[in-house]
Amino acid sequence: MEHVLVAGANGTTGKKIIELLKSSQYFIPIAMVRTIEQKKNFENQHVKTVLGDLEKDISHTIIDIDKVIFAAGSGGKKVKEVDQEGAKKLIKASTEAQVKKFVMLSSMGADNPEASAELKDYLTAKHNADMYLKDSGLNYAIVRPGSLNNKKGDGKIELAKSLNKSGEITRDDVAQTLVRALHDDTANNTTFEILQGNTLVGKAFDAIE
Repeated sequence: MEHVLVAGANGTTGKKIIELLKSSQYFIPIAMVRTIEQKKNFENQHVKTVLGDLEKDISHTIIDIDKVIFAAGSGGKKVKEVDQEGAKKLIKASTEAQVKKFVMLSSMGADNPEASAELKDYLTAKHNADMYLKDSGLNYAIVRPGSLNNKKGDGKIELAKSLNKSGEITRDDVAQTLVRALHDDTANNTTFEILQGNTLVGKAFDAIE
């Protein structure tokens, strides 16, 4: 089984990713968290953890890691420090550690930040992190969902390299898509968008294979 580091494990989407990885027959989750309290919470759930702050040195977090899911975010407070530079820091460490795959939770609109005055800073940070990942030499999957909501997911999405429309998707289904993208036979060196849809997550990847 492969060890998967989840950056942003304590976030709303991150917790869902951890739960999916816990029940997987392929992966073992390693929750990257910032505080001792968060560490204890995950360890109480029998989840391995590593302490790491994306604003500091995080090279130690990637030791003995096979793959990475980056689902961290500053919630709009420190987009440059966390969403951009934090991501770049983890990508660099992953490159040096020869991680097999890096799955990035990005955002729809990250390919054209100028189009959204309201989210320009956030989307610029995501864009810069995405570009850094593409240029890193790592095998990557960049996942760009529409607006996230907390409704119950049904495991069905719409997926394409470009959907040419906006919309919503549940965090449940985003988490499922990110975990699916970890597999060796899926979404290698590719960027794609997802929204709520009518196709089962596993099948939806056929659109880009």
